Amino acid sequence: MTLDRLVCANCAGLVAEGRCPTCRASRERLQHSGGLNPAMLAAIALLVLVCALLLAHVGG
Repeated sequence: MTLDRLVCANCAGLVAEGRCPTCRASRERLQHSGGLNPAMLAAIALLVLVCALLLAHVGG
C-alpha cells in the first residue's frame, strides 16, 4: 500500500503529509518496512504460474 492513500486515525490527515507525531511515526515505519511493491508481486505471480505449468506438463 502506498503512503499517499493512508489516512491517520489520530488526526484524520494523510500519513504522507505527517501532520502529527503518529503520522510521522507511521510514515517512517512504512518507509523502512520493505514491503512488496506491485512489480515484485507480478514477478512472484509469474513464477508461480510457470511452476504450475511445468508441474502440469511433467505430471500429465
